[in-house]
Amino acid sequence: MDLSPKQQKILDCIRESIQEKGRPPTIREIGDVVKISSTSVVNYNLNILQEKGFIQRDRDVSRGVKLVELASLAPAEPAASEIIRVPLIGRIVAGEPVPIPETLAALSVEDTIALTRDIVEENGPMYALEVKGDSMIDALIHDGDIVIMKRQSDVNNGDLVAAWLKNEKETTLKRFYRESSDLVRLQPANPTIQPIYVHASNLDIQGKVIAIVRQL
Repeated sequence: MDLSPKQQKILDCIRESIQEKGRPPTIREIGDVVKISSTSVVNYNLNILQEKGFIQRDRDVSRGVKLVELASLAPAEPAASEIIRVPLIGRIVAGEPVPIPETLAALSVEDTIALTRDIVEENGPMYALEVKGDSMIDALIHDGDIVIMKRQSDVNNGDLVAAWLKNEKETTLKRFYRESSDLVRLQPANPTIQPIYVHASNLDIQGKVIAIVRQL
């Protein structure tokens, strides 16, 4: 079936995103790549691509686009009951702490990550963060990876945590170690980066890492 130049560019954008990043683009990302400012125009052309049999869409999911050419080669999908959707709420720095507008709990939901129960067996509130930086490379967490967090404040020594420094209004991804009743060490997993020592009263634990999703 013939496609317009614009529709072909959108199809190419979806294919390249899946091949390079391991996931389809959002409507806004498609618009940025194809130079279409209106999300409704992108949505209109996605509908045409679906009608012509090039893609499949799940309208309840931000990245709910599949290429039919890839779907036909993929193994059978797990039952819906085996899939959980985790909100991707922002980024966390695996390096020196950097300021963010508010605590992680207040960040708006940008997207969702679909995971199967064999990846995440935990129950309870969860969220996902994109990692920036390389301070946790020895923990096999690289720049661009997605960490799945269980929202909890009670953690044990050695746990990978999202640590919020209250006074500095900064957040970082590190291993948690309680040095004393008053002192906590936030330990990187990179020998070139120094640990952070913080008074316990100046620290909130926003969650614990329970899974890592590698960005291809």
